[in-house]
Amino acid sequence: MQPLAPASAISSAPPQDAGSLAALYRKITWRLLPFLFAAYVLNTIDRINISFAKLRMASDLGLSDAAYGIGAAAFFAGYILFEVPSNLYMQKTGARRTITRILLLWGLATVATSQVNSPEALYAARFLLGVAEAGFFPGVILYLTYWFPAQRRGRITSLFLMSGAFAGMNSGPLAAAIMLHLGGWLGLRDWQALFVVEGLPAMVLGLVAWHCLDDDGPAQAKWLTPAEKAMLASDLGKEVHARRHGGILALLKDPRIYVIGLAFLSIYACTNTIAYWMPTLIQGFGEAHVARIGWISTLPYVLGLLTMYLLARSSDRRLERRWHVAGCLLVAAASFLLMGLTRGELAPAVACMTVGAAACLAALPVFWTIPPAYLGGRQAPAGIALISSLGGVAALLSPIAVGAIKTRTGDLYLAFDLLAALLAVGAVALLLALPARLLERADSAERR
Repeated sequence: MQPLAPASAISSAPPQDAGSLAALYRKITWRLLPFLFAAYVLNTIDRINISFAKLRMASDLGLSDAAYGIGAAAFFAGYILFEVPSNLYMQKTGARRTITRILLLWGLATVATSQVNSPEALYAARFLLGVAEAGFFPGVILYLTYWFPAQRRGRITSLFLMSGAFAGMNSGPLAAAIMLHLGGWLGLRDWQALFVVEGLPAMVLGLVAWHCLDDDGPAQAKWLTPAEKAMLASDLGKEVHARRHGGILALLKDPRIYVIGLAFLSIYACTNTIAYWMPTLIQGFGEAHVARIGWISTLPYVLGLLTMYLLARSSDRRLERRWHVAGCLLVAAASFLLMGLTRGELAPAVACMTVGAAACLAALPVFWTIPPAYLGGRQAPAGIALISSLGGVAALLSPIAVGAIKTRTGDLYLAFDLLAALLAVGAVALLLALPARLLERADSAERR
């Protein structure tokens, strides 16, 4: 198996006309995105289905809010530990083998979670799920840089990340339907059936991956003609020379990497708090029906889906990244601060959460154009995974912190106040520590 190779490894050719280039990128998009979209839908559903299972499994396992927070966070302990090694290993084994392995193992881990019988068993199952999933997201982000230049990457990344919002829209109603109608199936409790039914599709898609991802980059793409490969190499080659270079040690010494990671940490803390605690918050306002909780929980993802592509398109058109991301973080921070004025009222609280969560979701595609533009050479695989891992720290700590706050105070409002402060810090740090000129090098190459 050859390692992943960007299109720049192919012999370049003279630039082609805009129409031919657009047709080439449409062909690549339709070849890659449907599979990646489906995989990330399952990835998101299998990661957050515990938030709905908790509504019923808590009494069966004797699971307190604090213990649930630990269980939700245990996933990210495994994820963080293995994310960078997985992304580096993908460079040696290729995307097909890596993504096939990840899908099969995370599906198996999800199904196995149905058999936990104590909080400690839940912690172990979630940790193993994190180990299984490690490397999928940063691997895909890296893989997309081999196929799409910076001026198209915002929209392409938004199409990929829309799958997460799509999953969020459907995970609640789907979980409710499974738990309401499949309780007792094969002798399983409703929450056990949820893990089994939602884990099996990932294993099936893992088998599909072996046939769908029949190459590890443009140079090995059997479905591209030699002329198309040369055209792609020529277009992508414009930005290769604009990137930074250096080894992994230089990467670890670069303070801006940690600032970028802080921005992602704030975004991830927002999306994970909503994903893992919104059903509990809705239930705490007196809504006891699982189906209605599921439908209400879709609202942030509906609005997020509408805003993600529009923001990414605006960012691509202007080739501006920092203010698009920071603006979203500040909107989210303001929304969560306003939640303090909505105590005890379901509709205003849900409205604030919806706007805040949608702003963070909209920021994600634009944010993930920043690391590839800033990194380059040997730094890209490790750098993208490191930034993703730094975000995983928020995902590791935020469920624990929110659970502890909920247990000690009885509500979640203080948690959202702290989240608002973190988002504001992330926005300001990104603007101050990452000058636009560092990203404009790659973008200016795309303009030529």
